[in-house]
Amino acid sequence: MANRTPNIDTSTDQLKSDLEHLTHTLEELVNATADDSRSNIKEMRERAEQRLKDTRAHLEARGERLYSDARDNVREQADACDKYVHDNPWTSIGIGAGVGVVIGMLIGRR
Repeated sequence: MANRTPNIDTSTDQLKSDLEHLTHTLEELVNATADDSRSNIKEMRERAEQRLKDTRAHLEARGERLYSDARDNVREQADACDKYVHDNPWTSIGIGAGVGVVIGMLIGRR
């Protein structure tokens, strides 16, 4: 799991960068609207729209990547658990029984 931290840091830094670019472009658009130059407003609006599309695409790609990584991680953990149960059936039964007793005691206190 330690190897995933740099990817998360990189994704976070990239997201911050994307949002800063978008914010900067939107600020330029707001400042440009103070002028009465219609060509300047149109150009700034097109740049803001393009940055918004780019940021949306980056966020969607990151979301899909994070979902895929989480799904793979859960699958790996489930496989490891399944292997452990198959390799140690009596230990697994003991753990299950112990957890059942603890839950039963907690429910019984109410």
